[in-house]
Amino acid sequence: MEANAQTVSRRIAASSATIAVQMGLVVVSLLLPLTGCNLAPKYSVPVVATAPAFKEIAPVESSQSANWKAAEPKDEIVRGKWWEMFDDVELNRLEEQSTDSNQSVAAAVANFLAARAIVKQAQSQYYPTLTTTPSVTRSRTSYTLTQAGQTATPQTSNEFSLPLDATWEVDLWGRVRNTVKANRLEAQATLADLESMRLSVHADVASDYLQLRALDSEEEIAGEEVAADQESLKLTEVQFEAKMLSGQDVALAETLLDTARAQADDIGIQRALFEHAIATLTGTTASSFTLESNATIITPVAIPTGVPSQLLERRPDIAAAERRVAEANARIGVARAAYFPTLTLGGSAASQSSSLGNLMSGPSLVWSVGASLAQTLFDGGERRAVTEQSRAIYQGTVANYRETALSAFQEVEDNLATLRILSQELRAQDAAVISSQHYLNLAQVRYTSGLDSYLDVAIAQTTLLTNRRAAINLRMEQMASSVQLVRALGGGWDASKTLVSAKYGSASVR
Repeated sequence: MEANAQTVSRRIAASSATIAVQMGLVVVSLLLPLTGCNLAPKYSVPVVATAPAFKEIAPVESSQSANWKAAEPKDEIVRGKWWEMFDDVELNRLEEQSTDSNQSVAAAVANFLAARAIVKQAQSQYYPTLTTTPSVTRSRTSYTLTQAGQTATPQTSNEFSLPLDATWEVDLWGRVRNTVKANRLEAQATLADLESMRLSVHADVASDYLQLRALDSEEEIAGEEVAADQESLKLTEVQFEAKMLSGQDVALAETLLDTARAQADDIGIQRALFEHAIATLTGTTASSFTLESNATIITPVAIPTGVPSQLLERRPDIAAAERRVAEANARIGVARAAYFPTLTLGGSAASQSSSLGNLMSGPSLVWSVGASLAQTLFDGGERRAVTEQSRAIYQGTVANYRETALSAFQEVEDNLATLRILSQELRAQDAAVISSQHYLNLAQVRYTSGLDSYLDVAIAQTTLLTNRRAAINLRMEQMASSVQLVRALGGGWDASKTLVSAKYGSASVR
């Protein structure tokens, strides 16, 4: 009889649990259509007017040249190893090292991984929360608290409990979905920030390296000048001893030699600073980093710019700004959801028994299911203020996005103008170097012939040195502007102008 009673109890408990589950499923099925509500405004990328072509280059012949296009982020396009266009093995090695060892890039990677983890945290709200608090209690009743007239016999008992509680907030108004979406967009923006940091580091390495090589060329010129001034001083001293020149000419030759040596030392200081900067960019201590001198001038290359609406879309900072606009739009939906009640489904089941052996038996099972609504009736205008704040933040991100795009156009035009004018200036400067060399040759001939004083030679030497260093500096500016133009255009490009999707592997955010 006792066994039959236990069997009946188990069946009743099982039936009750089944009914509870079925009721929960019915409630969920009725609420599922409501979970499609989304209170965030419909999002569209803010429009930024772009010109059909850059002003500093010839207009692009295209059937769409007269059209205006709203920029869209294209940061997934492969940027490639754009620095290889300079065809310098040492530069390629330094760029690869900076990719792996630069600490600013490492910090940006960590920021992205943290943002991606926040997405996973928000996604956990899609699912119920299950908790359990198992307990074992042994208790004894008080001897002195028994009722009058009853036998004062204390009781000792055991209680074993294995509860399981579940709660789930139904996302009726899209609060959870918009929170997940906003966090995902922020993670995507952080990934674009990472790409922007990589681009910045690569550009800094290339710029510093090219300027260092220009200083190597200046150092070589300065060395030649010191050697020439030493020979001139020896010749002047010989002529002074022969009573052919005055002491004034000797003093002038000494002055020129000392000046050339000082200028050579100053170039050495500048070179050391650039070398130390490259060491830091490549994740190396400056004390253990050395670059051998190489006076080879790297030849500038033609940089395809395309049209603004295409190439500027590839800038990662513009992509990051656009994603933050979309994020701010999603957070408006989160703020508006606070006006509506929240529905929470809850259920609990537990097995309680005075003996461990009966803990899992049917009669020991207890359960409950239910739902609750929560609604804020009065908050003193807090929800309205939060919503107004969200809308204001959205407008601010739109302005930041447009400002980023406008700054990008300016940077490209600035560097295009610099390169165009520098090419003209370089032609004139190269002609000045040739003319000053001819002037020095004539001055030396007249000096050795006794027709002119050494002052004329000194002036000619100074003029030639100044023009040669000016030409080197202009080439350094030209290379630096080339790097900055690549940076302003968003990095590398495909020579065939084929857009290839970049795969970030485990770092992707979808």
